[in-house]
Amino acid sequence: MKTVLVLSILLWVASAEMEDKMTMMGDEVLVPEESVPVPKNARLNFCPDGWFSHGSRCFMFVNTPMNWYSAEEHCNSQGAHLASVTSPREYSFLQQITQTAGQSIAWLGGFNLQGQWMWIDREGFYYTNWYSSSSSSSYPCIHLRTNYGWGNTRCSTSYRFICSKNPFGC
Repeated sequence: MKTVLVLSILLWVASAEMEDKMTMMGDEVLVPEESVPVPKNARLNFCPDGWFSHGSRCFMFVNTPMNWYSAEEHCNSQGAHLASVTSPREYSFLQQITQTAGQSIAWLGGFNLQGQWMWIDREGFYYTNWYSSSSSSSYPCIHLRTNYGWGNTRCSTSYRFICSKNPFGC
């Protein structure tokens, strides 16, 4: 019982000291170590320059055509993978950044392995948005279309592509 009481008092003292160290000024909190005002409602973007933030991930459109394998290698060199798609909202966002780059098709990280569709970044393949699906054995790689849902084609085809990464990933 004494241990609980002592721990409670120590936690209370520590929190009181933290409050004393922080100066409240309207909608800003000043942190003495940095002395930089940070709005309470600020949304921080942790994506590197050239990357777009959407949801909890960062996306980058690469405007250099490559086959699917080379595109994935390029994304890997950036600490990323070809983009997976987990929702209609995310697909719409990827369509927008592809259109903004003046393109209508881009590689995604979807592929077919032994009759099973999956994402190269290991996301679950729960959301689908097929516009047309060709034979998965002959056309095992997925591409985005800006006007429709996605399609699949030969991985040796050269398209521009979208990389995706978690800004906090190791």
